[in-house]
Amino acid sequence: MSSDAAIRLEGIAKRYHIFAHPFDRLLYQLFGWRAQRCERFDALQPMSLDVRRGETLALIGRNGAGKSTLLQIICGTLSPSAGTVTVNGRIAALLELGAGFNPEFTGRENVYMNGAIYGLGRAEIDDAMPSILAFAEIGDFIDQPVKTYSSGMFVRLAFAVIAHVNADILIIDEALAVGDAYFVQKCIRFIRQFKEHGTLVFVSHDVHSVITLCDKALWLDRGCIARLGPAKEVCEAYLGSLYPEQQARNDAQESAGAVEHPAGQFGTGQARVEQVELLGQDGTPLKLLMAAQRVRLRLGGRALTDIDAPIAGFFVKNRLGEYLLGGNTLKQLPDWRFVRAGSRFVVEFAFRMPLFATGDYIVGVAIAAGTQERHVQHHWVHDALHFTAEADPAMMGWIAIEDLACRVGEPEPADERA
Repeated sequence: MSSDAAIRLEGIAKRYHIFAHPFDRLLYQLFGWRAQRCERFDALQPMSLDVRRGETLALIGRNGAGKSTLLQIICGTLSPSAGTVTVNGRIAALLELGAGFNPEFTGRENVYMNGAIYGLGRAEIDDAMPSILAFAEIGDFIDQPVKTYSSGMFVRLAFAVIAHVNADILIIDEALAVGDAYFVQKCIRFIRQFKEHGTLVFVSHDVHSVITLCDKALWLDRGCIARLGPAKEVCEAYLGSLYPEQQARNDAQESAGAVEHPAGQFGTGQARVEQVELLGQDGTPLKLLMAAQRVRLRLGGRALTDIDAPIAGFFVKNRLGEYLLGGNTLKQLPDWRFVRAGSRFVVEFAFRMPLFATGDYIVGVAIAAGTQERHVQHHWVHDALHFTAEADPAMMGWIAIEDLACRVGEPEPADERA
């Protein structure tokens, strides 16, 4: 195994046999009569992958794509049907809710049991226990059976354990989806610190978290690797695949040469974005923002077919691909209900652009049809234009606070406050 590889998968595959009756399973176990007695389901097709030391890899994909199966194989809790797994370092994993916990044991007893599984001695667990309890913040419930815990308490204790086992590799499978906002932020702060010295494999349906936390992403589709590469690029490709009906129409139109989809774009092709401009109040193009100011975002499009209930929208992202703000025509233009085939249109959004932190920003646009809850994307462009912002170096966060005022003085006497 290469010295810089924390995880190496070589020809990994997982196949399940599905039996119509328990007796068929018995026959298979005894005689291997699988050809007539069972169906085969390939949860993972053969794949090879290296995760380097210090790398942060996200697994994304629809439910049933094979993400959890792959994580379990990496952790050693599930055996592959073919191939080999090599792990260099101690793994700490947070898989499905409650995994590795005995529901009859108390939280404290489960901490000792999990610590022993990760190779820690009792003295090491004793030393870490105060920090684990402080991280979990479940109070006196630590001495209650975990079968009495809520899902959030389960996650709090499980994450607190893996955060204190001195792991080299951290595996997290959608566990943060059930935590409250305060605890999720605490976990994310820990993950950011862990990334500085460890290897992280992270499963999430939240592509914004993936783009923020991960260097690379692996998109799994029906047990196969659909795409592997930089997190932002893979997430954008994955988002573009989430419209199956549109994709079917796209494939038919592309085969006829009617629709082309450059990288970072998707849609049915029934409408096209032809022009995007970011302008100042006086109509001059903006490439550099040095203060919060009124702007006009102009989107020009063309309908290739009749479009009922058209929607035009925009969004602003930072260089990591995180969505910062956006808007659309649904509420602002309720009377815009139809666009005739072949006609062109221009939608102009006028708003006050906040002052962003110094850096590069991206404006994306989209033309759709329908309602907020149910719509069809005709043309989505992730990177329609770029602009740069320059702000005070002392600014904190992505967006500046306007008209911030501070004062210092003596505290009010207690009797005056009363």
